[in-house]
Amino acid sequence: MSAEDVVNGIEAISLEKNPEDVCQAEGEDDYVDPWTVTSKSDAGIDYDKLIKRFGSSKVDDEILARLEKVSGKPCHHLLRRGIFFSHRDLHTILTLKEQNKPFFLYTGRGPSSDSMHLGHLVPFIITKWFQETFDVPLVIQLTDDEKSLWKDLKVEEAMRMARENAKDIIALGFDVRKTFIFSNLDFMGRCPAMYQNIIRIQRCITFNQVKGIFGFGDSDVIGKIGFPAAQAVPCMSTTFPFIFGNRKVQCLVPCAIDQDPYFRMTRDVAPRLGFPKPALIHSTFFPALQGAKSKMSASDQNSAIFLTDTPKQIKSKINKHAFSGGRDTVEEHRALGGNTDVDVPYQLLKFFLEDDAELEQIRVAYSTGAMLSGEIKKKAVETLQPIVEEHQKRRKLVTDEILNEFMSLRKLDFS
Repeated sequence: MSAEDVVNGIEAISLEKNPEDVCQAEGEDDYVDPWTVTSKSDAGIDYDKLIKRFGSSKVDDEILARLEKVSGKPCHHLLRRGIFFSHRDLHTILTLKEQNKPFFLYTGRGPSSDSMHLGHLVPFIITKWFQETFDVPLVIQLTDDEKSLWKDLKVEEAMRMARENAKDIIALGFDVRKTFIFSNLDFMGRCPAMYQNIIRIQRCITFNQVKGIFGFGDSDVIGKIGFPAAQAVPCMSTTFPFIFGNRKVQCLVPCAIDQDPYFRMTRDVAPRLGFPKPALIHSTFFPALQGAKSKMSASDQNSAIFLTDTPKQIKSKINKHAFSGGRDTVEEHRALGGNTDVDVPYQLLKFFLEDDAELEQIRVAYSTGAMLSGEIKKKAVETLQPIVEEHQKRRKLVTDEILNEFMSLRKLDFS
């Protein structure tokens, strides 16, 4: 078979799992695809089953130990606590680091609201840790084109939301010298290399294959059919010639597990186009306040803690809406203890309370009945309020000029 045959997609796409498994983990209890996450269990998604179904690898003690050895730093608490629980080829990335060979980071955000919520911060928090730990460049994609297609937003509105969300991302403290942020609807017009790589990917995948991967139907608009290639191309370093030139550099993608179908498709196509397969590290889902049966949603104000919420709103949302793992009565709770597996205030602390010893004390106290539901909710409120307040202060300092600098086409400074 000639190289041209491969590029034209004559060779059938193999994928790392069967196409019907790529888009969703669908069984008796759980459903996961890039747009919908639901579980019938109060404890949420069964992530061990999801690893098996998606064919990824568990982030276990061995790889955490290797991460610490290669980086020379303790692992981030999101890694230590199993919130980033699954990976593809993370060992390859660590080997590159050991050999003093380059790699870069890519993550993204689909802007569907003016403000991000706490769950949206999770992949960016770990991405920042990787960037600072390994001194590598980072590209952040804002898929305003996707949200225009799926959320029926006007193009102009999606682009405006992308800029607002970018300011939330910058407020986390990313280094402008090492970070490039772009929105698809803007960048594609400024950098022809992106569209050229999109076409290269689209030539490798048939209509039937993309339907099998993502579950598209005959009534879906044609923009949806072509979009997956747009989320794939940042994995190809030549999409950013002003950063990498013509070098084909390995990529690591931190993301939530529901985005894996896009990159499983990409991992099949990339070698056929002469690129290394992107590596990935997957996070669990940030639970909705109503419980882990679904993830926080930007479309439901009461399901999420938004970065624009006031301290009073945060307190009210947690007290009124946060699903409790406590018992029906104080007496029963004192006797039997609460269930931290389903208790949303505890899960919020697991994500954002950095002190491991304090978190363990809370877990033991709550599960033995020494701590009541109202007390753990109070602790969650006290933990999240200053995080959101501090973010709002930093967000006010992000001017349009600073945003434009992050989004400007330029070389990045990295080792």
